[in-house]
Amino acid sequence: MPHQAIITRLRAAGCVFAEDEAQLLTTAATGPTHLDAMVDQRVAGLPLEHILGWAEFHGLRITVTPGVFVPRRRTAHLVTHATPLLRPHAVVLDLCCGTGALGAALATAEPRIHLHAADIEPAAVACAHHNITPHGGAVHHGDLYDALPSALRGRIDLIVANAPYVPTDALALMPPEAREHEPRVALDGGTDGLDLHRRIAAEAPHWLAPDGHLLVETSRRQAPHTAEALSANGFRPATHHDDTLDATLIHATRP
Repeated sequence: MPHQAIITRLRAAGCVFAEDEAQLLTTAATGPTHLDAMVDQRVAGLPLEHILGWAEFHGLRITVTPGVFVPRRRTAHLVTHATPLLRPHAVVLDLCCGTGALGAALATAEPRIHLHAADIEPAAVACAHHNITPHGGAVHHGDLYDALPSALRGRIDLIVANAPYVPTDALALMPPEAREHEPRVALDGGTDGLDLHRRIAAEAPHWLAPDGHLLVETSRRQAPHTAEALSANGFRPATHHDDTLDATLIHATRP
């Protein structure tokens, strides 16, 4: 298929960055038949990252397998704020890790950390192994902190969490490639989108070291409520926005 024809098909399917996607698909294809199949998948709405098998995140190529939440560009805001907090031999937890992109980026910034990641979705855990274990990290399967070995209790220096925060009623407004090809458990944050944030805040004091940090991605609209949940559990929350990335996070510490 001629390159311009690929661009035309992708653009007609609603791909905003059709030229860039066409180049990526062409480069990844092993031949014309493979290229045609990948273009057909993209036109049908499959996320580009699921087709390619990877996503670019904070300068890294992160393995992404079908059915796993695709790391978003805005989540690099968490990496930017977390990196200055890293110290050699710090215990770091990537909670609700998905692909493990956050943990991999932090371990790249400071290779001497003791990295752990956890997710409730089995496909995400399997995917995260590809991205976390090369950094010497461990990936755990389970519901939030229940996934963790008890030896980590009270010893974690930094928790980063990109937990689902989309309100249930707003899922229908998400792009089809997200709501149809990513697991609902990675998107649905409950009635107001804050179910997981409340649970993370309530249990974090049992797992963090006394001078530990908790960074949670949220939305600008929900930030005051995420901060309130953290305050209710003894944290001092500070909100940080990045207008370029359209990203918001809460950095919580304990007095």
